[in-house]
Amino acid sequence: MPDFLEGLPFWWLVLALFVIVFCRAQATYWIARGAVAGASRSRWGRWLDSAAVRRGSALLDRFGLPVLTVSFVTVVLQTVMNAAAGLARVPWWRYLVAMVPGCVAWAFLYATVGLAVFWAVVAALAGSPWGMAAVVALVVLLVGTVAVLHNRRNRPGGSARLP
Repeated sequence: MPDFLEGLPFWWLVLALFVIVFCRAQATYWIARGAVAGASRSRWGRWLDSAAVRRGSALLDRFGLPVLTVSFVTVVLQTVMNAAAGLARVPWWRYLVAMVPGCVAWAFLYATVGLAVFWAVVAALAGSPWGMAAVVALVVLLVGTVAVLHNRRNRPGGSARLP
């Protein structure tokens, strides 16, 4: 656990973790919204205002926000969902209503077992050559997968969908 969080009483730890995840989620949302605003002034603007994007945004507004709340108990999905909400231009108050319970769940999860498990895994991997090899292999696999998907998307006859 980071030094500034060690030794805090449980409720102060939960509050500190809530503030951390709240700020991170808000930053991700607003950066994504800013990217959409900037892109809307570029050649991508027509796509952002297309009927398909409007339908997708409406579906996320209507059905997808519970997924945002649940995403906070995952490792990677929460950042993706926060960015997706910003990219879809979900109204801030709806985003906030879905985000706050997720932040609370994340804070309690990490205050109880999450941080201890995370730091135990980091320590085990750092002290083991096999653990480090596993981390390197996972990074290589991730980079390779992204490269293959990128190449498939950009070759002629590939997927015409935009992300």
